[in-house]
Amino acid sequence: MKAFVTKFSSFLLFILFSAIASFAQDAKVNAKIDATQVMVGDQARLFIEVQHNAKQSHIEWAPMPDTFNTLEIIEKGKIDTVRQGDMVTYKQRLLITGFDSGAYTVPSFIFPVIPANGTPYTIQTDSFPLLVQTVAVDTSKGYKDIKGIITVKSTWKDYIWYIVGALIFIVLLAVIIIYFVRNKKVAAPVISKTPPETLQEKALRMLNVLEQKQLWQNGQVKAYYVELTDILRNYIEARFRTPALELTTDELLQSARTHKELNVYRELLGNILYTADLAKFAKAEPLPAEHIAAMDNAKQLIINSKPVVTENTQQPS
Repeated sequence: MKAFVTKFSSFLLFILFSAIASFAQDAKVNAKIDATQVMVGDQARLFIEVQHNAKQSHIEWAPMPDTFNTLEIIEKGKIDTVRQGDMVTYKQRLLITGFDSGAYTVPSFIFPVIPANGTPYTIQTDSFPLLVQTVAVDTSKGYKDIKGIITVKSTWKDYIWYIVGALIFIVLLAVIIIYFVRNKKVAAPVISKTPPETLQEKALRMLNVLEQKQLWQNGQVKAYYVELTDILRNYIEARFRTPALELTTDELLQSARTHKELNVYRELLGNILYTADLAKFAKAEPLPAEHIAAMDNAKQLIINSKPVVTENTQQPS
């Protein structure tokens, strides 16, 4: 009776510890392989599935080397995750092959489990035998040498489509070139509708620009007369062929006395230049009326000295 009680107590403790261990280890792993024998170079697929309660534990994925036991993992599929409430399932597919014949073992893969409360433990997959076989050789027949490279003779017919394509391309290119050459528009020469600016128009334009600057109105009397006399002297030099820029006022007026055309404007020119000399060199301050008169006289000189163009109306005899 005592021995029975002792055995029954031990049985109860075993069941209790098993229940505790089963409760503590919420994670589980399963693996299966789709072939136990393959030809050299062929592939066997290993499917791994790990499940655990995400609130109760954390799974670390098993390390998987590229080669083991002369076998090779040639592809590691991505790890798919499926959630159902707190339960999480991870799935992965491995492609395994061997290049040497023989009997091998796909080892078990160990997954560390870290519970939220409790001692870490491991779970692991089953190991699987895998037989790698070579192609059966019929030894009853003699061996044959490997044939060398055979040169195949080619003819123009082998390249017919290349030739047709090239001819089509050449024809299309020629058509495009001819089209653009024939339809090329010759640019019409640009004819300026605006006649070129005459010497008088240029000088008058420059005097108008000077007038708009309002130099003497802002106290820049000397600058006003310097620019005015430069415009006037450049005009006289170009219009009357007289070196007006290099001559002093007296020299220019003396030269004008002997110049048939310029002599007509000598008095008007003298009034402008002497007023300008007083402002530039004697530092005199001409009156506003004198500033205006100098500008008006310069314009009058330019307008009145415009060359007269006469047309020859005499008919040839």
